[in-house]
Amino acid sequence: MPPDTLPGVVVGVDIGTTSTKAMAYDTDGRLLASHSAGYPLDDPLPGYAEQDPELILAAVVESIRAVVTDLTVPVSGLAFCSAMHSLIGLDAAGDPLTPSVTWADSRATRQAERLRAVPSGLALHRRTGTPMHPMSPLPKLLWFAEQEPKLFERVAHWVGIKEWVLLRLCEALVTDHSIASATGLLDIHTLRWDTEALTIAGITEEQLPHLVATTAVLPGLTPQAATALGLPQRTPVVVGAGDGPLANLGLGAVHPGMVACSIGTSGAMRVMVERPGVDPLGGVFCYALTEDRWAVGGAINNGGIVLKWAGAALAPELGEHPEEELVALAARAPVGSGGLIMLPYLHSERAPHWSALPRGAYVGLTHGHRREHLVRAAMEGVCQQLALVLTSVRAAGNEVREIRAGGGFARSGLWRQMLADVLGMPVSFPAGREGSSFGAALLGMQALGLIPSIDVAADLVRIEEVIRPDPAAAATYASLLPLFAELYDALVPTFTSMRRLAPGLPAEPTTPAGPPM
Repeated sequence: MPPDTLPGVVVGVDIGTTSTKAMAYDTDGRLLASHSAGYPLDDPLPGYAEQDPELILAAVVESIRAVVTDLTVPVSGLAFCSAMHSLIGLDAAGDPLTPSVTWADSRATRQAERLRAVPSGLALHRRTGTPMHPMSPLPKLLWFAEQEPKLFERVAHWVGIKEWVLLRLCEALVTDHSIASATGLLDIHTLRWDTEALTIAGITEEQLPHLVATTAVLPGLTPQAATALGLPQRTPVVVGAGDGPLANLGLGAVHPGMVACSIGTSGAMRVMVERPGVDPLGGVFCYALTEDRWAVGGAINNGGIVLKWAGAALAPELGEHPEEELVALAARAPVGSGGLIMLPYLHSERAPHWSALPRGAYVGLTHGHRREHLVRAAMEGVCQQLALVLTSVRAAGNEVREIRAGGGFARSGLWRQMLADVLGMPVSFPAGREGSSFGAALLGMQALGLIPSIDVAADLVRIEEVIRPDPAAAATYASLLPLFAELYDALVPTFTSMRRLAPGLPAEPTTPAGPPM
């Protein structure tokens, strides 16, 4: 069936860190059906953050099939999106030899630090667009080579989670330029695998998937996959891109000067540019969306997960999902949390320092602080870290004219206002869309000829609310931000000493707790 006769419904499939979401959109941007399925993030050892690829594949199949079942119109195609930086070792038959090692995994910290410490490390960052950080597949490959050499030798192919899912659904071993640009292995200026990076990793080009454009269309599904999904075997499958650049697209932040901010489990700030490049100090990443659209910015490890920690640590009586109650608690504390600052580095940190060294800290604690101050300071710390990323985006020579924000946090009025106050700029909130899945669907529509260009995203996204900063609150946060920024450098020696001492510290109480005094 030629593209101009296809019905205009594309299912965007977003393979995320904790769940897969499948969402069907038409060419007017209307959401027609959606379904999500979750899976665990395992941490069998300190620093590990891995997942079972089979469980993720099952969630992908469940989500797509549920959407297809709910639709009353045919599906024009599937378009895929996934979290970036995952790594899976496959045998020659395409079966996993390793779990899916996620972006949150920090086992390759020492390998990343070695790469950062040599003069060629920054040059490699500028050439590949990916910082030398344990999130990146390049240090992870070094870790496997050094710590699991026998396993490393058995691996026929190294892929990410989206590549493995597409291999199972379509029998195609391919990776798009967007996911590849987040591996530390791709020269973003030539769109070819980087020879030096491959040498450092100890792998060959033949062990990596074939590089394709994000708009590449695979001819269809395997008979088994078609049956499992409830779709015709000839259904076109668009390879798609990474979740970060697609979140920009899904929020309509597709033109230079438009920044997309997202806070889900983690968080990020990204601006679209037309040519790839990294700032001289290496404070930002640069990942592909298409050949002429690149996302420059930074991601943080600690977004909504910080509020989840606050619930478990500070208010366990509120139950398993205490977000609304915690936000209400934080609203009782003043702007600036009475001089209390939290560094929210519970899972180390990424931008703008790109170091796995830091840990969380409260600074300025006094007897006058209560639980509401601690919760609010945690929320403020997330926003202040995003403000540092925004500073790095500007330092890379990018104009910032507009900020659009999305993610789970955007449902909270306090989060919305706090973000605008800390950033010191109006923040626009698009009407209820999952940015990455909508971005995947839009990219799929362009690939299938259903829309003329992804530029239509800016017109399809309806702004629900614009939050303007409160002048007094913005002034308070502006005065606190330099202190927040200075604390990282001030505490680096402490973080270093703590990491050295940590292996010798008991993980559990050594003696049973006695009766209360």
